[in-house]
Amino acid sequence: MPNLSAIPFSRPVHLKGQNELVVQSLGGDHMSGDGPFTKSCEQQLSKRLGSSVKLVSSATHALDMMGLLSEVSANDEVICPSFTFVSTANAFALRGAQIKFADCDLSGNITFKEIERLTTSKTKAVVTMNYAGGSPDYEPILEFCRSKNIMIYEDAAQSIGATYKGRALGTFGDLGCFSFHETKNINCGEGGALIINNKKFHARAEIIREKGTNRSQFMQGLVDKYSWVDIGSSFLMPDMAAAYLLPQIEQLELINTKRGNDWHTYLSELGPLISKVGGEFIAPPTYNHTNHHIFAFLLPRADQRPNFIKHMRALGVTTPFHYISLHN
Repeated sequence: MPNLSAIPFSRPVHLKGQNELVVQSLGGDHMSGDGPFTKSCEQQLSKRLGSSVKLVSSATHALDMMGLLSEVSANDEVICPSFTFVSTANAFALRGAQIKFADCDLSGNITFKEIERLTTSKTKAVVTMNYAGGSPDYEPILEFCRSKNIMIYEDAAQSIGATYKGRALGTFGDLGCFSFHETKNINCGEGGALIINNKKFHARAEIIREKGTNRSQFMQGLVDKYSWVDIGSSFLMPDMAAAYLLPQIEQLELINTKRGNDWHTYLSELGPLISKVGGEFIAPPTYNHTNHHIFAFLLPRADQRPNFIKHMRALGVTTPFHYISLHN
C-alpha cells in the first residue's frame, strides 16, 4: 500500500500572523463579543456585501436569529429544502412552524418549481440553502415570493465569496448567513455571520443578539441604561475568534483561488473514473461563480458509495457522504 499521509475531510485555514493577532486580542481590554477585531471583520464583510453584517457564534445561531426575527408560529408554513443540514430547518421548527420539505435539482439546490408547488395561503417564508458554493436560480424565486408577500431567508453557510449573476451569495434573502466553522473556506473554529439585507430587521436583530437587551443602543449612547426589552440569547462571537478570522477575510480571494485549483485537480484525476462507472460530479450552475467549497459527485448505484468510501479510507483519504434528506 502506498505510504500516504492521512487526508481528512477538511483542513482549517492557517495564515501567517493569525496567532499573533489572537495573542494581541488576549492582551487587550476586550475579549468578549463586539470588540475591535469583531468590528473590523464586520466592516470588511459589510463593504464586500453592501449589507449590514453581525458576527455571531455560529451559522446555526444566525439561523436561530432568523427564526426569531421571522415571527413564524404554529399557524405558518415554511418551505425548506430537504437536502440541507438540520440547522436550516431547526431554526423555524423551534418556533413551531410547519416545515414543507422541497426537493432539489442536480446541483443540490431548491428549485422555483418546488417552491411554487408547495406554496399555500399559510406559507410565510421560503428558506434557501446554497449548496457547495452554487445556488438556486434566484430571479424567479425572488419575483414569486415578492408577489406573494413571502419572506426569503438564505442559508449561505457554504457560500462566502461565491456569486449569482455577479451578486454575492448571502445577499438574496431578507436575512442571510455565513459559517466560519473549521470545515468552511475561512474559519475561526466555530463562528458565523448574520447578513441583514432588509433594514427593517436591523434594530431588532441587535437586541436579539444581545440577549434581548438594548445594550447596543446603550453602548452608542442612545439610552442611559440598558434593560430587557425582547426575547433573545447570547449570540456574540468572542473577539479572539474574530482576530483569528480577520486575515482570512482579507485574503479570501487567494484562499478561494487555491480551493479552485484543488477542485480542478480532483476533476481531472477523478472525473474520468466517475464517468466510467456512470457517475457525475456536481457542477456549479452556470449562473454561479463558485467558491469551490466542496467537490461532490453522484454515483448511480447505492452500493457504490460505501465501497468507494471504504476504498478511499484504506488509502488514508476521508470521503464522507453528505446530508441524509431531512424528510426521512
